[in-house]
Amino acid sequence: MIEAARTMENAQQGKPVFENDQWLWEKYYPEGLSWHAPLLKKPLFHVLDQAVAKYPHNALCDFQGKSFSYKKIARYADQVAEGLQKMGVKKGVKVGIFLPNTPYSIIFFYGILKTGATVVNYNPLYVERELIGQIEDSETDIMITADLKFLTDKMEHMLITTRLKKIIICPIAEVLPFPKNLLYPLVKAKDVAKITPDDRHIPFKDLIDNPGKPEPVMVDAENDVAVLQYTGGTTGTPKGAMLTHGNLYANVQQTIYWVRSIEPGKDTMMGVLPFFHVFAMTVVMNCSIWAGLKIILHPKFAVDDLLKSIKKHRPAFLPAVPTIFNALATSPHVKDVDFSCLKFCMSGGAPLPGDVKRLFEEKTGCHNIGEGYGLTETSPVATFNPPGGKIKNGSVGMPIPGTIVEIIDREDGVSVLPVGEKGEVCISGPQVMRGYFNKPEDTAAVIRHGRLHTGDVGYIDEEGYLFLVDRIKDMIMVRGYKVYPRFVEEAIYKHPSVEECIVAGVPDIERGETVWAWIKPVAGRALSEESLKKFLEDKVSPIEMPRKIIIRDTPLPKTAVGKLSKKDLLEQEGIKKK
Repeated sequence: MIEAARTMENAQQGKPVFENDQWLWEKYYPEGLSWHAPLLKKPLFHVLDQAVAKYPHNALCDFQGKSFSYKKIARYADQVAEGLQKMGVKKGVKVGIFLPNTPYSIIFFYGILKTGATVVNYNPLYVERELIGQIEDSETDIMITADLKFLTDKMEHMLITTRLKKIIICPIAEVLPFPKNLLYPLVKAKDVAKITPDDRHIPFKDLIDNPGKPEPVMVDAENDVAVLQYTGGTTGTPKGAMLTHGNLYANVQQTIYWVRSIEPGKDTMMGVLPFFHVFAMTVVMNCSIWAGLKIILHPKFAVDDLLKSIKKHRPAFLPAVPTIFNALATSPHVKDVDFSCLKFCMSGGAPLPGDVKRLFEEKTGCHNIGEGYGLTETSPVATFNPPGGKIKNGSVGMPIPGTIVEIIDREDGVSVLPVGEKGEVCISGPQVMRGYFNKPEDTAAVIRHGRLHTGDVGYIDEEGYLFLVDRIKDMIMVRGYKVYPRFVEEAIYKHPSVEECIVAGVPDIERGETVWAWIKPVAGRALSEESLKKFLEDKVSPIEMPRKIIIRDTPLPKTAVGKLSKKDLLEQEGIKKK
């Protein structure tokens, strides 16, 4: 039994407290991998500095056919840092990035960090209400965006209605290859914003009109916040997770240790996930740069574009969310692509249904797809199925080096449960956030007794693999019985005609809650509520059987990163959960 009073400091130092001085999962780690691997804490911009010293002439990224070397991106980042410093940007200042995936995303991420300021990531699809809330809550003063009308129109309004003081505008044409760079302003004239430079509108070319020699800054990696990453957290209210330089630097190392098949300076990473999402920020951007990889940047996900990109660039790694793997597997063009280049496919951001994994493996021949788990609050990676090791279907893998995962009794919030018992998943390690920005009560609610309480229900098996059952808040209580939507969704996905599925609890006077399911069938296949219920009879209990099944002929709502969104679906349906 682990003492509840164990401090976060001990957890982050990775001090085992079992009598045999070993955590359960350590016995089953892949050969040559140590849970005690050294984890340094440094300023996060060192990741780029170290990479450019080793791989100056390697391509860091490819955007729409134009390649940018490590040396060129680093030079731009230094010019951005000097330009921002001349504007007064320093420690304590919050600078927002409001961009799709482009080379500017990388340039500004590292440039901002080099000033000592904090990056605040913004989803380009945010509506006005969401933007206002995040700008004010995070205290963002400067925003980086592109000369795309759908972005600048929103930012113009933010300059009037919020504390935002300046926007820096990056021209998309400048990062496109010839002749796209010449044709883009003509072909896309109606989409390109025409902005007159002034004190509040700073063109990119003016910002970087300097030698690229920023003043060095002293960064306390342990305490200085590198990124304010917004999340619904464990309560659903958007909060800024304070991810320190040390948190993010450690998580890059942990992930690199884990994915041992990387060939530094040689491999290619597919960058289809948006960098404003924490999964892509760490795994796609920062880990790739650490290892000197080339990132193939996609400004948005489109299945045909991704298939063509895999065919052309032959990536070694494809991090994605389950809906992307599902879209690839169900595309009629999947048979035209050779997927043998893929060393490892990393699934995260949402549970990977077993039948989606099976179908992807069947259609692509790629059997090295492993699911991982983490939260915004953990920078984000906490567990992963080991590439080259045992990948367990339905499991999100083992704790990565330096990470402690415990299953805590939900009744007392303290007792550690034994192998196989279900409880709340709690995490400690060097990647766990400092807390929520300006929200000490919310921080205290989730970081207790040295552990981050995730709000997820799960269990650990006899080999140290973590299995998630569901979110505590998503659990459906039917006449006092617990129903886990993920289990019902897994059963529904076994039907060959189901492409997308969301299961949720709906308030019910008689039962408390009742189970409903929303289904998007595979194109061209018929599916009825009656036939699906018949199919489920031997797969779920009567309590778990959906009382209502809604068949939709349009895709179910998704988040910007491509995860199916239960929250948006319930809002569309006008269903309010208690």
